[in-house]
Amino acid sequence: MTIYLAASWYDNFLKLIPDGTSFSWRAVFDAFPSILERLPITLGLTLGGAFFGLILALFFAIVKINRVRILYPIQAVFVSFLRGTPILVQLMLTYYGIPLVLNIINRKYNLNLNINGIPASVFAITAFAFNEAAYTSETIRAAILSVDPGEIEAARALGMTNAQVYRRVIIPNAAVVAVPTLINTLIGLTKGTSLAFSAGIVEMFAQAQILGGADYRYFERYIAVALIYWAISVIIENIGRLIEKKMDITESPDISEDIAAEGGIK
Repeated sequence: MTIYLAASWYDNFLKLIPDGTSFSWRAVFDAFPSILERLPITLGLTLGGAFFGLILALFFAIVKINRVRILYPIQAVFVSFLRGTPILVQLMLTYYGIPLVLNIINRKYNLNLNINGIPASVFAITAFAFNEAAYTSETIRAAILSVDPGEIEAARALGMTNAQVYRRVIIPNAAVVAVPTLINTLIGLTKGTSLAFSAGIVEMFAQAQILGGADYRYFERYIAVALIYWAISVIIENIGRLIEKKMDITESPDISEDIAAEGGIK
């Protein structure tokens, strides 16, 4: 009932907007409900790509900082390739490459993996995650290197393992430095999900194209989807500011006392 009343109110609102010949504001506002129906898909692609991309970026950064044998040259070539090719090309490589690899695995090991059952969103998230990792890894690496070496040595002196040092000292301190850049990267990823239509995913931009094709009001539909992307970017930016404000350290705490407390030393 609530949805019906809301739809009825919006329909009445649209009738008040003039419907021009060359340009129609009514066509702009008329596209909002249909485009917003695809918002969960866009957000899903964004959050999925950001989550897995952040994990991969942290892995890439640690490999590069520690110059891990075998993995370091592989990481260097992989990151160079991802940075040197367009995201649209990477999206197509995952869209056609992953099924090809799975098909080869099926034949070689006599398996019966359902390749056709894999959602196209999996390929898109994979491409977005690797692309994000290639760029974000340098941000994370710089943030990790900015951590005071004295704090790291103090943690190791208390007998913490490398994993504990990263979890309790390095990552929390590096996050303060990396968050502003990561928020900007998240905004870029949100806008980049508009390329997912190339993989057959009907997200917000694809929906705007469909609406434009129905009545040839492409310009108005693109204005509508642009305003929605703009609003999402503003919301993410403000959330980022809140996170930065919450993580801001007004005075320098004695990190050795915190580490000692975590290590059980009084």
